[in-house]
Amino acid sequence: MLSFANAKINLGLHVVHKRSDGYHDLETIFYPVKIYDAVEITPSKSGEITFHSDGIPIPGHGANLCEKAYKLLKQDFDIPAVTIHLIKQIPIGAGLGGGSADAAFVLKMLNETFNLDITTTQLQLYAKQLGADCPFFIENKPVYATGIGTDFSPIDLDLSTYYMVLINPNIHIATAEAYRGVQVRKSEFDLKSITQLPIQEWKYYLKNDFEEGIFEQFPKIKKLKEALYTSGALFASMSGSGSSVYGLFEKPIVLDHLKEFGDIYYPIDL
Repeated sequence: MLSFANAKINLGLHVVHKRSDGYHDLETIFYPVKIYDAVEITPSKSGEITFHSDGIPIPGHGANLCEKAYKLLKQDFDIPAVTIHLIKQIPIGAGLGGGSADAAFVLKMLNETFNLDITTTQLQLYAKQLGADCPFFIENKPVYATGIGTDFSPIDLDLSTYYMVLINPNIHIATAEAYRGVQVRKSEFDLKSITQLPIQEWKYYLKNDFEEGIFEQFPKIKKLKEALYTSGALFASMSGSGSSVYGLFEKPIVLDHLKEFGDIYYPIDL
């Protein structure tokens, strides 16, 4: 079985409280973006769970999130061993949720392949055990997220009439590192209300709290955001804890002159 796991962007991201368990409460809007990894599941020839990846190298050692997703379901369901093959195309450490998407799609694929009849709510609970971004990719539609990013409420938001350019400056930012540079504070504006304003006004109100610390540490990312505005973006922002920056434009645009900042992506639509 083959699936294409997509990325996400954050529209606004407020870090509002540090919890006693070390996590942070936040509020954000997750929006799916058509930049993909390919994930394939086939029967294991060895009788053991195996994982292979091609494309962008995955840093670190130990079990990948895709393997962890399989083992999580294996605890509760008598499913046979599989081989997971990942073709990695979503940039890593770039605020796009690629690893979380891969794990969530593995959960959904296993559920479908082996007819496990796990409900959407149950899949989200499994996904929550794998990472804070994972539950979003189960339903994979725009949501307003609170708590550690796993409590969702629906939002009426459609960006399909705009055009996106996303640039990855090839700076890997670990989430823990990003949190060290963020100031915890109550949000000044309501995210849901802001997104109902004309998109040209978003730049005055829609903020990502990670930007201040990340821009100080990596001035190149700040210059990238400024360059998108100079190129005509109606709204531009860093996604998640960085380092990718996206711009929303009124018309299709080619920004080859920004190649100096990194890899440029033009998702087909939003």
